[in-house]
Amino acid sequence: MNIPIATKITEVIHEAKGVKTFTFFYPDEIIPGQFFMIWVPEVDEIPMSVSIINGDQKGITFRKIGEATDALFNLKKGDKIGVRGPYGNGFTLQGKNILFVGGGTGIAMLAPLIQKAKKIGIKSSVIIGAKTKKEIIFEKRISNYCNKLIISTDDGSCGERGLASEIALNILKKEKIDSINTCGPELMMKSLLDFSNNVYFQASLERYMKCAIGLCGQCCIGEGIRVCKEGPIFDGKKLRQIEDFGKFKRDAAGRKISF
Repeated sequence: MNIPIATKITEVIHEAKGVKTFTFFYPDEIIPGQFFMIWVPEVDEIPMSVSIINGDQKGITFRKIGEATDALFNLKKGDKIGVRGPYGNGFTLQGKNILFVGGGTGIAMLAPLIQKAKKIGIKSSVIIGAKTKKEIIFEKRISNYCNKLIISTDDGSCGERGLASEIALNILKKEKIDSINTCGPELMMKSLLDFSNNVYFQASLERYMKCAIGLCGQCCIGEGIRVCKEGPIFDGKKLRQIEDFGKFKRDAAGRKISF
């Protein structure tokens, strides 16, 4: 499990400018919310949440934002990557009416969970938030699995104008929501947590990772909580106890970076 397995990229999907989805063969079972460590040969190894769970075919969706993702972005169908995992915990589905909020590429890792909710008969509302229309991904796929889909853009170029968290607050005021599941910018997720009140809440956290098996401590938050082991999915009760949630993360050298 802790040694990368070489596998070929079976499909490359262009989702938006600078965003791609890769599928590959990986037979192990995975729970929505868990992640892989993806090895880009001769470059680096980086954590990637799973966006496609289809039997032996798994997928990752990523944005080109640095050296490793730049190199990964340039790979083609048939090229090899290294995959180890899955790691961490996953989401749990609670209640009969669930609100999913995905900001940016965060909607990708929620997609398998939304699909699972549909399969077991749970009613779901989904908000896909982006800065502008050109950055919206997974709209068609998500629409096949949810009862209600709302698009929000910061500039109003598609769907409702405003932040995804603002749209979510309006829904909570009007509807009986049993739980909120979210992934995206941490400030967005912190806003959702602040007004979730008694609604069951789960969020996926992203931190710099090196080992992914709980040894290096690079991904620690709060009082020694390891995102790779105790996360990446945390419930609202735990997040309210983590002082740095929504405030800062750490870079490769451990320095604080404010959100």
